[in-house]
Amino acid sequence: MSSPFIVVIAISVFAIIAFLIYFYSPKTIILRRLKNLQSQRIGSLKTKTYSKIEGKALNIEDPLIAPLSKRKCVFYKMQIQKKVSSGKNSRWKTIVSEERIQDFFIEQTGERIVVLPIKTPKDYYDYLVTDKKASSSLFKELTPEFASLLKVHNIKTDNLFGFNKQLRYKEAIVEVGERIIVAGYVNWVKLENPVKDYNYSSIASVTAKGKDKILITDSPDALKPKHGRV
Repeated sequence: MSSPFIVVIAISVFAIIAFLIYFYSPKTIILRRLKNLQSQRIGSLKTKTYSKIEGKALNIEDPLIAPLSKRKCVFYKMQIQKKVSSGKNSRWKTIVSEERIQDFFIEQTGERIVVLPIKTPKDYYDYLVTDKKASSSLFKELTPEFASLLKVHNIKTDNLFGFNKQLRYKEAIVEVGERIIVAGYVNWVKLENPVKDYNYSSIASVTAKGKDKILITDSPDALKPKHGRV
């Protein structure tokens, strides 16, 4: 087999792998599914239909607090990784991965719908933009906030020689008041307990149904332009 032919095959295989990684990435899957749905106004939602809603995320109870940035949110995902070496090769190893989500409102021009995700078993797909990062290395000191977070997770920040380990952190959240898009099945649910600033006994909800999971994203590629803000 000639060398040029081998190169062509290698390039083709690489291109196919790259395409498959892109095509099946969480972001691409969610954007592809949302593209096939028409955005709905909360007041015009029909029960027992799979619908897409855009609006502001609001907490129902006490909001979650993002681990590093300390922002109030209804959903956060964070990851801490360290650089590990094996011979001439090195890679980033995840040593802490945390995800927390709570029930939350989507508000649209004064109207609200409640999103009811379940974490175990997980009944939602999500893609959140990573908007907070931190890192440390031999020539880069840890910030006090990053050092404090590492201490909470009992992660040593220096090696045997007293130098900083190569560590990195990333955080993605749905902040209280942030514009997001959700999609799911619309149903009306009765409220067993009163909800602050909501004076009705029932409310429209977004849930999963069978294989059709809730979709959640704050990707700018999914949101309407700012002039279409709701």
